[in-house]
Amino acid sequence: MSAAENPGRPIQQMPRGKHSSDVTFDEYLSHRLAALLRYATVVTCDPHLAEDVVQEVLARAQLRWQKISRLDMPEAYLKRMVLNEFLSWRRRRSAMHVPLAREPDAPDPAEAISSRDALLRQIAMLPPQQRAVLALGFYEGMTDAEIATFLDCSESTVRSHRSRALSTLRMVQEVGR
Repeated sequence: MSAAENPGRPIQQMPRGKHSSDVTFDEYLSHRLAALLRYATVVTCDPHLAEDVVQEVLARAQLRWQKISRLDMPEAYLKRMVLNEFLSWRRRRSAMHVPLAREPDAPDPAEAISSRDALLRQIAMLPPQQRAVLALGFYEGMTDAEIATFLDCSESTVRSHRSRALSTLRMVQEVGR
């Protein structure tokens, strides 16, 4: 299965005949920019903020690309940079900002789209760490141990964040019924 067929997963191979340390920054971006933006959108719940976060990360990564490209998993490193940038972005903003627009006055005829939009708004209201745990677990398919390593916390903290996030989402669902 290629990276294009499974956009949420890290690229398993660099372009043919190239090791990750041989890939230029431009070549890497031509293969993986879309996946990095999708990942950032899942984490931020806002495509515009995702673009800003990825732009900040790539500006810093380009300066250190020779070092980053020599790592075993440069994409994982970039995803961690995206997550860290998002979390620090959130800390820099003192006011709470819900990134998704409110549901329009006219009801959407497609129930599935309406339900998905409501769920995304509810997820967007979760604290950043809880949202990150959900994104890494459900979108990236990471285990608790992998998430704990990625977020530099314990597995019990990961489970706690997931439990609280899911409990909050369930409670909001029940109130909305």
